[in-house]
Amino acid sequence: MEQTPMIVVGHKNPDTDSVCSAIAYANLKNLLNPGCATARRAGKINNETAFVLDYFNVDVPELIEDVNTQVMDIEYRKTPGIKDTISIKEAWKMMRELDVVTLPIVGRSNLLEGIITINDIAKSYMDEYDSTVLAKAKTPYSNLVDALEGELVSGNPHNHIINGKVVIGAANPHMIEHWVDKDDIMIVGDRVDTQICGIEMGVGCLILCLDAPVNPLVLQLAQERECSVITTKLDTYSVARQINQSIPVRYFMRKDHLITFELDETVDAIKEIMSTKRHRDFPVVDDCGHYYGMVSRRNLLALRKKKVILVDHNEKSQAIEGIEDAEICEIIDHHRLGSLQTISPVYFRNQPVGCTATIIYQMYQENNQTIEKNIAGILCAAILSDTLLFRSPTCTPLDEATARTLAEIAQIDLKSFAMEMFEAGSSLKNKTPEELFNQDYKTFQIEKIGIGVSQISSINQRELDHVAELMQEYVPNVLANLPIQLSYIMLTNIHEQSSTLLAFGANAVQYAEEAFHVTATDNTCILPGVVSRKKQVIPVLVSRLQEET
Repeated sequence: MEQTPMIVVGHKNPDTDSVCSAIAYANLKNLLNPGCATARRAGKINNETAFVLDYFNVDVPELIEDVNTQVMDIEYRKTPGIKDTISIKEAWKMMRELDVVTLPIVGRSNLLEGIITINDIAKSYMDEYDSTVLAKAKTPYSNLVDALEGELVSGNPHNHIINGKVVIGAANPHMIEHWVDKDDIMIVGDRVDTQICGIEMGVGCLILCLDAPVNPLVLQLAQERECSVITTKLDTYSVARQINQSIPVRYFMRKDHLITFELDETVDAIKEIMSTKRHRDFPVVDDCGHYYGMVSRRNLLALRKKKVILVDHNEKSQAIEGIEDAEICEIIDHHRLGSLQTISPVYFRNQPVGCTATIIYQMYQENNQTIEKNIAGILCAAILSDTLLFRSPTCTPLDEATARTLAEIAQIDLKSFAMEMFEAGSSLKNKTPEELFNQDYKTFQIEKIGIGVSQISSINQRELDHVAELMQEYVPNVLANLPIQLSYIMLTNIHEQSSTLLAFGANAVQYAEEAFHVTATDNTCILPGVVSRKKQVIPVLVSRLQEET
């Protein structure tokens, strides 16, 4: 099974740094090892990020909502699909050769139509069927020839048996006339008179046993009456015993209420179903019903977890769903150490800089890789976004120097581009309170206290005032349903370099007042000079909350 690329992804509710760093780092990984990585996003991109990607003509990464192990990650068996016209004898032969107990039956475009199991074939031998079963099953003559190891001397192998019963022509011609009907399949020996009698009675097929020679007169008469003639080395008993093996599998296959698993279903979900069913194998299909393979309980022993590289975060609460079931290969970040744990050692690069993009550019240099103009552009935009055009206290000299170098490569003017980007990103019109709350939302766990901090930035104070009104009404109504106890909303004015902090939850206002040494008006604190959630808000709140634990 081919190795799937590592997933490079940022945090949920992605910002510009999260998305652009994922794209740039996946690009670097592929320069060093083609096809080894792919960039994804863990949520809807905001207006600012959309502007940046469009400006530099970079595709928006595909959305991925979780990294749980899926059916597509299992080493399932690529059992080939069969057509519904093949005989049960051929199906049995394939089962033995492939060492399987279930065969999938597929139609056009490889669409799954049914399955046949070794039990179904066993029943076909043990159950009693009347002598018209070959006609009921519309058995192809080619199947009949193969099952009897014979040769079609006269007739079309592509024709199907649609009428008649199977009879043994062991009696004399006078007796045969009374119980042979038109279109019957007659098993005979070397008696020419019996063969001619059968043809004159209108049988559809003569089966000559023990390699009986075909009399020229019989062959001529058979061709004139459109009667097929098959010769076989088998004796009459063997022919009678094996003739039902020519029946096509569609007559016995299961096609209703099939239990199938789709490629994107999680392993946890299929385990639950497997535990309640006694089937050995289950077909794997896509969402359109195209067949891919068969999976069994045994295959679950060889799970292949998704390989993930995390950028711009290392908190479990901020990571994509299912991260605990994935194999974390690397973490590239610039935030405080969070709560993620790994089973084995990983490459963890964490630097005290203002933006993950700054670290990514360093890695291009360290690996002697030339950075493309559009990649330089999105990395530069990420730095400008995270550092608020170098005004944030998180900004380091390395961030600014890196941004200026990248701006030269991308051929942009830093200040004019930043203002254009901020203006695009600060447009908060037509957004619902839920969208505003979640567009840049991060959660943290301080012992038993869950805290969520949303940051909404704008260059327009009127917009921020309007957002404040929306949040005052929205947050109290949803807080009880969130996995946190405290919620803070940072409304940051980029021009004025200040934030308004809204506090929600039991004692949230008190914690904010004591942490920032300010007096709140209702649940609102004014924080001049505070623009960085990472450096100016989270550490201060965490320090205060830790006093409670």
